[in-house]
Amino acid sequence: MSTPGHGNGANGSPPEQGLRLAPFRGLRYDPERVGSLASVTSPPYDVVVRPDGLRHLETADPHNIVRLILPQAATPADRHRQAAETLRRWQQERVLAADPVPALYVYEQRGDGILQRGLIGALRLTPREEGVVLPHEDVMPHIIEDRAALMRDTGANLEPLLFSYRGGDDEEGAAGVIERVIRTEPLLSTATDDGYAHRLWSITDPEDLDRIDRDLGHRHALIADGHHRWATYLRLRAEQPAPGPWDFGLVLLVDTARYPLRVRAIHRLLHKLPVADALAALGGAFRVRTIEKTLPYALEALEEAASRPGNAFLLAGDGRFHLLDRPDPQLLARTVPTDRPQAWRELDATVLHSVLLEHIWQVPDDPEHIGYIHETAAAVKQAERHGGTAVLMHPVHEDVVRELAEQGVTMPRKSTSFGPKPATGLVLRSLALN
Repeated sequence: MSTPGHGNGANGSPPEQGLRLAPFRGLRYDPERVGSLASVTSPPYDVVVRPDGLRHLETADPHNIVRLILPQAATPADRHRQAAETLRRWQQERVLAADPVPALYVYEQRGDGILQRGLIGALRLTPREEGVVLPHEDVMPHIIEDRAALMRDTGANLEPLLFSYRGGDDEEGAAGVIERVIRTEPLLSTATDDGYAHRLWSITDPEDLDRIDRDLGHRHALIADGHHRWATYLRLRAEQPAPGPWDFGLVLLVDTARYPLRVRAIHRLLHKLPVADALAALGGAFRVRTIEKTLPYALEALEEAASRPGNAFLLAGDGRFHLLDRPDPQLLARTVPTDRPQAWRELDATVLHSVLLEHIWQVPDDPEHIGYIHETAAAVKQAERHGGTAVLMHPVHEDVVRELAEQGVTMPRKSTSFGPKPATGLVLRSLALN
């Protein structure tokens, strides 16, 4: 792998314990061989709403990236082999072609009142105890197993993870390089159906790469989106001989001091628990108010309840909305673990899992019983369609997430959804090339 030079700091190089973002030969779609760049992109694999969203992406273009990140076949092994064969064929047909030299990439997303810019590169993998990369959520082993098999068979990082860091004011560092680069002609420019415009530039100048390397070498990053894929990177690195390309993983690094991320909740879909049964089991554990009006009105009521002390949730699935708030303090004291900081004990996700799911509803925490859905309307629709219960959540502030992560405390899995997430398909990383 081609990487910027680094050392022990004696010559001004960054210390080994900081972030190291290495250039790589990006694998990108040839616009002349696909319908459009927008038609071959996808949201991250865990945001695609299945089956409707998956079917829509598959039919948007025969080369849509979803055929690699969510291949469809009878068994997991068949799916992963199919993705590997598809990736190989697309490279042979030059549908996907590697850039001639290693680069870091400036990636810009603009839309929905947000402007986000960051750096895509191959990040040096570090164990949690080094404190360079800070996770904030627990992970599920079966997802890591699936993503590991897919990456192992394809030999590729198919989509960048979203990481946030707090940069400095040095205009000669990464921020200054980004601001100069965006005034040049981009490698690509496209707009996707979600209303976002995307642009991508490459950075190959050795001096610019060195400036970025020195700047990031003094910083650490929070995993904003991609905990399972980061855990997968670490697992695969442990399987491979070192040093080598598996020592790095594809990420998008965003300086949230300049470009704040938007934090949204991830909602729960309880497949086998009807709303009537969920309400009946509550007893006096929470105050319950039924809202007969529309989803936007119900979400406003949830936001208002969440602005006050205590926890609040919105149940949906029976054509109405049920606002739960004011949990019984004695019940919280009995059921919420006491071995974590107070900020963790007061999280809605903590109370949901410890009090409602485990204690009151006794719902097993496995894919057969609980689904995780990012889009509010989709969660409500699926609950109504299949007779389950959607538990709609209110988002956590980024500062709370970062504070807990810096203390080494993980939140319940799927507690937050940072965004906007990078579009999958604009640049891939083949380990055979890097």
